[in-house]
Amino acid sequence: MASPTSDRGALGATTLRAQQRAEGLAATLPPLLVAAERVASTVAQGVHGRRRVGLGETFWQFRRYQPGDSPQMIDWRQSGKTQPVYVRENEWEAAQTVWLWRDRSPSMDYRSVNSLPTKRERADLLTLATAVLLVRGGERVGLLNSGQRPDHGKFALNRMAGQMTDPRNAQSPDALPQPEPLPRHAQVILVGDLLSPLPEIHATVSALTGRGVRGHLLQILDPAEETLPYEGRVEFEGFEGEEELLVPRVEAVRETYLERLRAHQDGLDALARTAGWTYAVHRTDRPPQTALLGLWGALAREAV
Repeated sequence: MASPTSDRGALGATTLRAQQRAEGLAATLPPLLVAAERVASTVAQGVHGRRRVGLGETFWQFRRYQPGDSPQMIDWRQSGKTQPVYVRENEWEAAQTVWLWRDRSPSMDYRSVNSLPTKRERADLLTLATAVLLVRGGERVGLLNSGQRPDHGKFALNRMAGQMTDPRNAQSPDALPQPEPLPRHAQVILVGDLLSPLPEIHATVSALTGRGVRGHLLQILDPAEETLPYEGRVEFEGFEGEEELLVPRVEAVRETYLERLRAHQDGLDALARTAGWTYAVHRTDRPPQTALLGLWGALAREAV
C-alpha cells in the first residue's frame, strides 16, 4: 500500500505535469488565436451576421451526451436502450454548423522568401479567423476530419486553436479532406493550395455535394507559384517526395508553366460553379483581410 507521503508526491508530480502541459499550450495557442481575432475584427465592422432562427424537424443522428449539451436534447427512448445517454440532432440544427478544413500536407510549408508566411501559416490564420466571425454570428464550427463534434462560443475557438497548434496534428499526407458524413445543407470551407489533380478535387467536392453540402474553395499560393520569377539555371526540390528538377533556363518554361496554372485555376472555378460553390485565390504576400472579407461575403450570401 502506498503511503500518504508517496500519494501526495505522485499527485504533486501529476499536477506539475498538467501545469507544464498547460503552460506549453499557452505558449503556442494565443499567438494564432490573437492574430485570428485581430484579422476578424477588421472584417467584422460593417458586415452582417449569418444567424438564422429555426428548429430542426428532420432527424439527422443520435450522438452521445457531452458536457454543455442541454438536457432538453436528450432522447430518453434511445438512451433507455443502451447504457450511454444520447441526444438527438436534427437536420436544420446541424445545418447551422460550418465545417472548416485546411491543408496540412508538406507542400503547405513552402514560402519563396523568409519575409513571407508559409502557405500553412496563412491557411491556419484564415481558417481560425473565419471561425471567429462565425462564432460571433452564433454559428457552430468544427474542424473537418478532427474527430471532434462542432461547437459554439469561445470554447469552440480555444479547442480549434488547440487542435491546429498541436504538434501531433502538424502534418498530414492528405492534400484533400477524407470523406465524412455531413448533414444536408451544411457548409464546408476548404483552404489549401489546391494543386492536386482536378479529378481528385472533383471527386472530393462531388462526395460533399451529393449530400447537399454547400462549400467554398480558398486557394492559398505563394507569389512565386503564381509568377515563377526565377531566371537562369534553377534546381527545384519537391516537398512531398518528388524528384529534384533541374531547369537550365527557367525563363524558357515560364509561359508554359503559367498557362498550365491558369488552366488548373480555370478548372477549379468551373468545378466550383458547377457544384454551386465559390472559389477564390489568395496570395501570401497580400493582406489576409482581403481573403477573409471575400470569404465572409460568400458565406453571408449563402445565409440569405
